[in-house]
Amino acid sequence: MPHLLAAGRRLEYEWHGPGPESAPTLVFLHEGLGSVSMWRDFPARLAGATGFGALVYSRGGHGGSDPVPLPRPLRFMHDEALLVLPEVLDAAGVRDAVLVGHSDGGSIALIHAGSGKGTRVRALVLEAPHVFCEDISVSSIAAAAEKYRQGDLRRALERHHGANVDVAFWGWNRAWLDPAFRDWNLEEYLPGVKVPVLVIQGDRDEYGTLMQLDAIAAGCGGPVECLVLSDCGHTPHRDQPDRTLATMAAFLHRPPPTAS
Repeated sequence: MPHLLAAGRRLEYEWHGPGPESAPTLVFLHEGLGSVSMWRDFPARLAGATGFGALVYSRGGHGGSDPVPLPRPLRFMHDEALLVLPEVLDAAGVRDAVLVGHSDGGSIALIHAGSGKGTRVRALVLEAPHVFCEDISVSSIAAAAEKYRQGDLRRALERHHGANVDVAFWGWNRAWLDPAFRDWNLEEYLPGVKVPVLVIQGDRDEYGTLMQLDAIAAGCGGPVECLVLSDCGHTPHRDQPDRTLATMAAFLHRPPPTAS
């Protein structure tokens, strides 16, 4: 798999569809335990449904990208959004981006777009993003640590992360479970998000409640569309891929709102 260089690290990536000189680019930002391979075929399918290109990459410490030191700073999502992502877009030649973020990746997308650095971003497509820390998130992440130590979770993740598996898991897990992370909050960035936003969340999401969706809808400075999928967990593109794909494609085919 090819690599690009950003923030001094080699990051693995895949590209689907047309290049950035020919069409907008879907930039896929994975979940806290994600990687290129964990998106499966969804990026290619969304690229095909929209005619956009798709850049899919693994953050440092994930997949086949370079490792990162532990412990992760509690502002690791801010660092990704403000320092690393701009260099990724530069390295890949992305000119006109749609950020497609899942979970932590959705949070990174919101920080980037709301910070003033997202000048190349035309829209956000978010699955189960977080803007503050909830009890349900902490309890599920604590349970994941036990599954990693005692169960098959480490073996399952190792297929996607290889030698990075412990860095990926404990970097994410220990940051979220740090008592100081209870104060983590992104709502200050929401008024700066002026581009159209689509948020999709499952009604059985084990990592967050619909309060996350409500906060984004109320706080963003631009139009927000929300879809709550019934009988769906934390990963709509795996739990209900066809409905998720169709909703995203329809949103991206819609003409942008005109300024009043």
